[in-house]
Amino acid sequence: MTVEMREGYEGTGPGSITPDGCAVELYARLPVGDEPDVIAAAVPAGAHVLELGSGVGRVTHALLERGFTVTAVDESAEMLSRVRGARTIRGPIEDLALDEQFDVVMLASFLVHAGDVEVRRGMLRTCARHVAKGGCVLIQREGADYHTNVPRERVDPSGFTVRIVSAEPVGDGVDAVRAEYEFPDASWSQTFRSRALTKQQFEAALEEAGLEVDTYLTPDGIWVKAVPVA
Repeated sequence: MTVEMREGYEGTGPGSITPDGCAVELYARLPVGDEPDVIAAAVPAGAHVLELGSGVGRVTHALLERGFTVTAVDESAEMLSRVRGARTIRGPIEDLALDEQFDVVMLASFLVHAGDVEVRRGMLRTCARHVAKGGCVLIQREGADYHTNVPRERVDPSGFTVRIVSAEPVGDGVDAVRAEYEFPDASWSQTFRSRALTKQQFEAALEEAGLEVDTYLTPDGIWVKAVPVA
């Protein structure tokens, strides 16, 4: 099946590729990292989580195992078909308008760094309108050197290598980032648009959406707990 790619996005490798260059088979292989631990430490036990950009459920499944209820949102039907045990909703994050609110809204996978400013604004507005009173929004940011420490690679203990090969400026503060994933039996690549955000720019983007930082959850500032502006 031919998929029309978004401008500036590309993916290669076996299996289905989503319009933003993500390979479904690749993400089905990637192990979960420390995300569930960070999330579980920051929110009440058993909270209902709205996971924006769930993909194949890599984090979803780990949260379910920890006793959370999860509503998983993704634009890709192929990705959502891999999710088990959670309610799933297909559609663009920036257009989501459910008649309900959640204890926790999660925007991970560096989605807040979307190259398109309007897409980012839409995503953050979605976070703000779906978080319940007294709830929180958890956001995963890029590291401070994400765009400058290139090329770089990491060998995962499970036996695959991930490389950030390049981050080339394409204008207006946006970079075209190329990532490669090499397994013993297959390899994938993804090129996507990403906008670097300083801490001040990130906090200004939150404020524009009616949110503010409550806590930087990790020493590197990558995971952030935000709340609606009082």
